[in-house]
Amino acid sequence: MLSGETSREGIIPAPVYVWELPVRLWHWINALSITTLAVTGFLIGSPLPSLTGEASDHFMMGEIRFLHFAAAYVFAIGFALRILWAIVGNVYSRELFLPPVLSPVFWRGITAQLRWYLFLKKDPVNFTGHNPLAQLAMFGFAGLGSLFMILTGFALYSADQGAGSLTDRLFGWVVPLFGQLQDVRTWHHLGMWVILFFIAAHIYMAIHEDIMGRESMIGTMVNGWRTFRGDRRRSGRS
Repeated sequence: MLSGETSREGIIPAPVYVWELPVRLWHWINALSITTLAVTGFLIGSPLPSLTGEASDHFMMGEIRFLHFAAAYVFAIGFALRILWAIVGNVYSRELFLPPVLSPVFWRGITAQLRWYLFLKKDPVNFTGHNPLAQLAMFGFAGLGSLFMILTGFALYSADQGAGSLTDRLFGWVVPLFGQLQDVRTWHHLGMWVILFFIAAHIYMAIHEDIMGRESMIGTMVNGWRTFRGDRRRSGRS
């Protein structure tokens, strides 16, 4: 059985405190920083038409770049703190970074969840934390994807800071891995669209589970408690 799966016959599980306050704060601050990064990053890649008047009277692109860099620091620091909380927090806080990929039960859970999302399975399985499919997706996109965006983003930032700067010493090695600076910029831009695609799917799945599933999703990320509902005649087994 998967960790976090509830399967007591004929019993609706009691509410479980799943997402601790630091995890919930990180989630919503992360959502705000990603929104800021996506909007400002798009404008940096596709600048608005030039403004009329003297160039010295405007600093629009400079302000957009500043917002992008500020949000990037919030995003990166938040990611580092999230890793720390995965070490000191509860078992659910570690799901983002430690999916049990060596467990056959985990992969059977992914298959069952895919069947549920594709309307090939009548009844869902209750999970106190992330379901297996969500856990794998969160690890790939929110975990590895965030790390990729941080490394490529600060590699681009290091070019502005100049050779020998702190960011150049920490992230300058990323550029040769991709070839040249423009290659890093292209991959960073593509990474933004991949992250946005994941967010759209994530929001859809959360709403889908809140309506069609048997456990709370959005409310859990607000108050931390996972609540369950369903037909007491049914079990939570897949």
